Amino acid sequence: MEINVLNINGQETGRKVTLNESIFGIEPNDHVIYLDVKRYLADQRQGTAKSKERSEISGSTRKLGRQKGGGGARHGDINSPLLRGGGRVFGPKPRDYRFKLNKKVTVLARKSALAYKAQENAIIVVEDFNFDAPKTKEFLNVAKNLKVEGKKLLMVLPEANKNVYLSARNLQRSEVILAASLNTYKVLNADVMVITENSLKTIDSVLNK
Repeated sequence: MEINVLNINGQETGRKVTLNESIFGIEPNDHVIYLDVKRYLADQRQGTAKSKERSEISGSTRKLGRQKGGGGARHGDINSPLLRGGGRVFGPKPRDYRFKLNKKVTVLARKSALAYKAQENAIIVVEDFNFDAPKTKEFLNVAKNLKVEGKKLLMVLPEANKNVYLSARNLQRSEVILAASLNTYKVLNADVMVITENSLKTIDSVLNK
């Protein structure tokens, strides 16, 4: 699949790049995509939820009523889960929600996500660029020139670029990411991907090791 290379003014440079068929041309696997997105979202969870159980509540341990004959459920002290202010039965405890996926599964999920974007014609390739200083207005102009203004935009760079990153940081629907850090969730969450030429080389080397 060939794509025209544009500059940041939205004009064609006269060059074309061929997207790697082993990445962008595969048959997407929905199940591995599900697993990788689930893993990513699980990694974002803090896992700090905590409620006190019966043994952790401060209160008298005196048995409040008789064991039988009360006309209701039996209960002991004031910390009983049956009473208001008592402990919680099997409440949440701090835990780590992260889980492991095999590397081959993760790679296939990312390839599948990129293949979906290629099928949707939601990939734009631009020549490498830089800003002289961090300016959100310049980033917005690039999005406008590429006709992706107002869409969820994921810009992929080959290496860290502070000026471009800071220019997009205040925009809710735009994100800048390194090609080596590309993940399934962010690819699928974006409406359109803007990838620089050198980023394609990095994606090829990372996903086709």
